Amino acid sequence: MIEAVQGWFQRLYETTGLNFTVFYDPYDWNRYIGGLRMTLLLSVTTILASLVIGAVGALLQSGPSRLLRGLVNGFVVVFRNTPPLVQIFFFYFGLGTLLPALRTADGLRIPLLDNVQWAILSLSLFAGAFNVEIFRSGIEAVPRTTAEAAEALGYTRFKAYRHVVLPLALRVCLPALNNNLINLLKTTTLAYAIAVPETLYAVKQIWSESQNVLEMMLVLLATYAVLVGLLVWIMHRWERALRIPGYGR
Repeated sequence: MIEAVQGWFQRLYETTGLNFTVFYDPYDWNRYIGGLRMTLLLSVTTILASLVIGAVGALLQSGPSRLLRGLVNGFVVVFRNTPPLVQIFFFYFGLGTLLPALRTADGLRIPLLDNVQWAILSLSLFAGAFNVEIFRSGIEAVPRTTAEAAEALGYTRFKAYRHVVLPLALRVCLPALNNNLINLLKTTTLAYAIAVPETLYAVKQIWSESQNVLEMMLVLLATYAVLVGLLVWIMHRWERALRIPGYGR
């Protein structure tokens, strides 16, 4: 089966000039798959981290401490109002140079955080700032009497938020949350700017060597269309699974 597919794409190149090397050249295929794996790693880790940041930030934003509310509000303002590419550069080229370097047994200096870790950190904070506001809007949609009833039953403020308020707020804010997470998946391409070997980086290397820009751009567009479509399907399934008839409408 694999040989038949490879043969078909080779014949396509010979007859039409369309050079999809990624589908018949094992070396290009391995580079493409490696980039796809990195994109999935970036997407999954940043989505999970941004959800945690959003939930915790919304809790602190609605808490009694004025200092914590101010810190969260400042975090949201800074990360929502600056471009994500600038944030990546700030973390990688700015803060990265201030951190101490580690030394290997051979005496080589390696950074404390590599480019992949900086990309995950930066993108998580960027999306997390939006998630804070999304979760906050969902929390405000939950009637205050619901939280008061939970506290009257013996729940602490944190447990009431975790077991009662947050699950209800999540159902309200899921549509907006879906949009933000989809945008986050697409924003992972910015990690290319600091040489993270994700899909765009791998595809750029392939078309630079094989001179097949059009073909690899088609592959790249199709790849992200599939990834975004898969995430949309997962989020819609999640939304239907959490739906409470008559609530949040």
